[in-house]
Amino acid sequence: MKNLLSIDDLTKDQALEILDTAVELSRLSDSSVRKFPTLRGRTVVNLFFEDSTRTRISFEAAAKRLSADVINFSAKGSSLSKGESLKDTALTLQAMGADAVVIRHPASGAAHQLARQEWTKGVVINAGDGTHEHPTQALLDSFTIRRNLRSDQGDLSGLTIAIVGDVLHSRVARSNVLLLQKLGAKVILVAPPTLLPVGVQQWGAQISYSLDDVLANVDAVMMLRVQRERMDDLFFPTEREYSRNFGLNLERINRLKKSAIVMHPGPMNRGLEISADSADSSRSVIVEQVANGVSVRMSVLYLLLGGATSRDLLMTSAGGI
Repeated sequence: MKNLLSIDDLTKDQALEILDTAVELSRLSDSSVRKFPTLRGRTVVNLFFEDSTRTRISFEAAAKRLSADVINFSAKGSSLSKGESLKDTALTLQAMGADAVVIRHPASGAAHQLARQEWTKGVVINAGDGTHEHPTQALLDSFTIRRNLRSDQGDLSGLTIAIVGDVLHSRVARSNVLLLQKLGAKVILVAPPTLLPVGVQQWGAQISYSLDDVLANVDAVMMLRVQRERMDDLFFPTEREYSRNFGLNLERINRLKKSAIVMHPGPMNRGLEISADSADSSRSVIVEQVANGVSVRMSVLYLLLGGATSRDLLMTSAGGI
């Protein structure tokens, strides 16, 4: 694995290695070891063409904990706002010695283009491209599910996950369907017909138009943000009606299994797809998802840039770092 552009880039074993390595990194970070020398002398560039808080800061924290130098590059206020192309920006970053480029872009396929055209010789990691994919978000979501519901830390066989809401505009949903099924989970997509993409039947997930019908049978419910900024048409009559039919509230949470968890990739529209008391309930692992994102992204950077494996990490940590 040279880059991480899509969940399709990963075999099941590679996905599990990323999760297993993240477990070990998380354990070490919780101890006295707060920083690792693995990527000392390497440069990681966060190239973000869209606004982001969680993903950008998470990648920055992950790289710094591995002792990498980090350059945060925002489209606003840069030459990109003056019309510079993605190619010229990438060539400039390569000239500066970028060993990895973490890219978020509004155009689907931008990360693939950057890697395929070889405009950079470094590793390319997709941090979200248009409505296409967001692979590290899916990895941290599976990490969170496994940590809460699987004490043996194996795959996710036997679990049922509901992904609810604006599937049409969600790169998170696409990556999660691919990864969860790769790891053996059953996935149910819950949304009004207007918020499901054309061809969704080929994804292999079960489709439901009723949140109430699936609640009692799922082990995790993942609420998706309603992406108003990507909507140039009327996809549902009113926000009140959407919330009534597809929003998660305490009454619906009480119908979940006792062990079931509530997830959201953030940022949340409180009061729309999820009520405030649901987001803050004891079932919610939303804040934990953010924390787990650092460990998972450390794992991705470690395995792609460090030239190491999870076994190397285990051997190193056993001897002390």
